[in-house]
Amino acid sequence: MPTSSHSAKGVILITGASSGLGAGMAREFAKRGYDLALCARRLDALEALKSELSGTRVELAALDVTDHAAVFQTFRQFREKFGRLDKVIVNAGIGEGAPIGKGGFAKNRATLEVNLIAALAQAEAAMEIFRDQNAGHLVFISSMSAIRGMRGAMTSYATSKAGLAHLAEGLRLEMLHKPINITTLMPGYIQSEMTQGQNTSKTPFIIDGAKGARLLADAVESGRNHVTVPRWPWSVLGAAMKMLPLSLLRRVT
Repeated sequence: MPTSSHSAKGVILITGASSGLGAGMAREFAKRGYDLALCARRLDALEALKSELSGTRVELAALDVTDHAAVFQTFRQFREKFGRLDKVIVNAGIGEGAPIGKGGFAKNRATLEVNLIAALAQAEAAMEIFRDQNAGHLVFISSMSAIRGMRGAMTSYATSKAGLAHLAEGLRLEMLHKPINITTLMPGYIQSEMTQGQNTSKTPFIIDGAKGARLLADAVESGRNHVTVPRWPWSVLGAAMKMLPLSLLRRVT
């Protein structure tokens, strides 16, 4: 039987919560008094994360978001356990890719399947619940790379995140003036498990994971439609990137 017992601040479901920005946001929202529904492929990592969190209710589920039927089942089960879902953060993603035409099709296909097609499944599952509740807040973790096409190994990643941003905007148009809110978050460079093994010493404007998670949580709580994280300098750089000719864009990406 479902239970209606949940935090006064609400219940947040986060996908890809076992590491990186997902785990960071889980820690941050736990501090802020939210109950959490956390899912990822690695249940052992989720268990380790749960052991860090105190003072809030945390439910876990192993989930590979490319198993689309499992996405619907997991989201419904979380709702049954808590009685409702207030926010769903579509966070699960991968950053692998290869230059087009250099033998990396499998990596590029996987990037699109995880970051875009699986995100669609998560959006469908979340919106099914929110429409039934007539309330909810759906959050998509896109990227500043979505603003323009990127070259080399970033091409498929930027494509997936651009598609995600358009998916969010389409939903936002449909939900305008309705009690279901849609937020698109556009992070810049944030240290995470995805950046491990990379030399980030020359990465411009990169911030540490804890600060990134705090700013992302602030952005979610703001309920704003579209937020760059951090706002400075990415809101300015994003506007500039939209206007740069390709010759200049190549130099800065």
